[in-house]
Order: sequence, then C-alpha cells, then structure tokens
Amino acid sequence: MLIEFSVTNYLSFCERQTLSMAASSNYRELPENAFATGVARMPKLLKSTVIYGANASGKSNLIRAALFMWDFVLNSAKGQEGDIIDVYPFLLNNKNAQAPSTFEMIFLEDGIRYQYGFSVTRERVMHEWLIVYPSGRPQRWFERYYDSETGKEVWTLHKKFLPGNREVWRDATRKNALYLSTAIQLNSAPLRPVFDWFDKRLRVFRPHMEISKEFSASLCKDADGRLRVLKFLNQADMDIEGIRLETKTVGDLGMEDLPPEVRIALQKEMSGTVVTEIRFERSTGDTGKPILLPWDAESRGTQKLFALAWPWMNILSQGRILFMDEMDTSLHHHLVKFLFGLMHDATSNQYRAQLISTTHDTALLDQSIFRRDQFWMVEKSGDRCSELYPISDFDIEQGEPLQRRYLEGHFGAIPILKRFKDL
Repeated sequence: MLIEFSVTNYLSFCERQTLSMAASSNYRELPENAFATGVARMPKLLKSTVIYGANASGKSNLIRAALFMWDFVLNSAKGQEGDIIDVYPFLLNNKNAQAPSTFEMIFLEDGIRYQYGFSVTRERVMHEWLIVYPSGRPQRWFERYYDSETGKEVWTLHKKFLPGNREVWRDATRKNALYLSTAIQLNSAPLRPVFDWFDKRLRVFRPHMEISKEFSASLCKDADGRLRVLKFLNQADMDIEGIRLETKTVGDLGMEDLPPEVRIALQKEMSGTVVTEIRFERSTGDTGKPILLPWDAESRGTQKLFALAWPWMNILSQGRILFMDEMDTSLHHHLVKFLFGLMHDATSNQYRAQLISTTHDTALLDQSIFRRDQFWMVEKSGDRCSELYPISDFDIEQGEPLQRRYLEGHFGAIPILKRFKDL
C-alpha cells in the first residue's frame, strides 16, 4: 500500500512535491473509497487519487517520476560502470540543473512501514537511504551519501537489521547503481521485501503508451479467462456475446496493397510470425443471428476497454499500485466511472489495490464518485516549476459543485488563455 510519493528536481518539478494517499480524518463521505491499514496510529489510505492540471502543467511528469524510480530500483544493478543515469533535473535555472534529483516512496507491506529513497545525478548516486518502522519506531537500516569534498562515499550499514554480507553488497555497488538493487542481485534476504514491493506491487504505465491488447487476448485463450474478460466488458454495457481469437502467420495476411518490394521484404523479415486477430461476437438486430466483427470495426473506446481488461483485473486481484497517465483517453465518462468503481468497491478490490491517474475529465469532480481528498492539482508557478497540491487545501463544503468551481479557476491548475492577435 502506497502512503506517499515524493519527487524533487526532476523534469518540471523544482522543489519537493509530495502526493499523499492518506485519507483525511475530516471527511466522512464515501468511506468505501478508503481502507484501514491495520497498523496502529496509521490513517486510512485512499484507494485512488485523480490529478488535474492544464496541458504542460506537469501532470505526466509526476507519472514519469514514479516510472523513473520504479525502473531504477529494478534495473540499476544490471548496468555497467560509467553508464549514464537517464535522469533529467529541472533545467530552467542553473541551480537546479546542477543539483541531484530525489525520489522517495513510503509504503506498507505486511504491516510494516518502509521509507526508501535516493538522490542521483546523471553520473552517480549521491544519497540513498532506507528507514523501517517494524514496531512504529524508525530504524535506519542503511544510508550512503557521496561527500563531494573528499570524493568518497560515506556508508552506514546497521549490523542488527542487515545481517549477512552487507559489506560485500556495499563493495559490489557501483557509483551509478543502487545498494538496494545490488544487494538483491547478491541474494540479500533482509532487503527482499523492499525490492519485491517495487517489483511485484508497483506498476507504472509509461505516459502516452498505447496499452497492448495482447495481454487481454492471452487471457482469452482459455475458456475461464475468456469468460472473465467478457464479464468485465459487459459490466460496462459493451453488449458483446463472445470473443473469438484467430491466429494467422504473417505470410497468410493480405499484403496485396503494398508495393512489391515492401511486401517481399516484410514477408522475408517476418515469415512464420504468428499474429492473433480478435473478433467480437454480436447479434444482428433483425434476425438475432450471431455475427463476428473484426477488431478494426470496434470503437476506440471498446478497444481500449478490452486492452485494459487484463491489467485492471490483475491490479485488483494482486493488490497492486498503479500509476497511469490520462486513463480516460478514448473512454466515455461512464466507463471511467466504471473503472474507478471497481477500485472503490470492497468486493472487487479485496486486496487493497490503489490507482493514481491524471485526467482531463472534469465530470469526475462530482462528489458522488470521489471524496474531496482524492482530488489533486498540478500548476506551473511563476518560475515555471510544477506545484502539486490537494484540492482539500481549499475551504470546500460537502456537496459543493467542484466541477464548476474548478472550471471557474477557484483551484487554479487550468490554462490561462490569451486573446489571439494578428501576426
């Protein structure tokens, strides 16, 4: 379960910005939208948050920040000495351009709170730390930082909490890799729960990434999986009676319209490649007879909902945390409500899955769907830095028309349009 995610000096974020999943104790509406953690003195956590902002405000950069942290934890130890770290600080002032970028996740796993983070430049890890709260009190399991004056790394490895080959793990850690990632490659048992949270719990969809339909198609290869996907689609009123998969090799596909030289090159390059075609079964209105419609005949919304079926069911069944950019693209507002409804429902979300998504769908500001503490805003400040803040910072009454107030500019995070002038 995610408690907080913080980012400093990355892309459009200058100062430290923190997204909190802690539910406000001041709000009593929609209690099913949050869940208890089972940890003493820990607030309830929200099942979802929705992030608004103008185009180019930095919404997608928050998803990119989570993506960078996730990827660096999983893969930094796989590189080589001297590899450049693919991190980009805020470049619109010299101070930030020369400073490291910082990322931190605070999360719960098996009833234990973990606080893990790191600071990096494109050349090296400048700082890395792990604080664990097994009984409510902090234990600093390890910390490393680079002393630029001496040119050396300073390490603190707690003997009590890191039994095993902690010095071996330290010595094997390159300057451009994380200690956490390296220790896991060398079979560190104490750090396994932290790494596994990133590896098995956290999921981040790359901004503007086209979600592949192949995952849902693979689930439809057996009868049980096909029935689950069909049920998922028809809960959203897709009126689909069946799903058929047809496999063909590339050589069997029609390429008649391609120039001969292109057709020959493609057939040579992809000969024998198997392609799965998805067809939806529907009934004709006049006779009631079944008819199979090809994938391209379906609407963009139906295609996206099908592509989302497998990841959505997987996130819910495994209790994962998903960061996603503009999940509402190509989807009707009611379909977006349907997807969030699955997250908020205690039956479908039994394993405490969470969703963090950016959106432009202002109709979601309807308070019958979300609590007031589930809305966040991203806005560019005067120095062109992105600032992240919850709508609950404002004086808002329950039942107040949030959509109207947002569009009127009361909460900021909307585009400031200027009159067009002749060039």
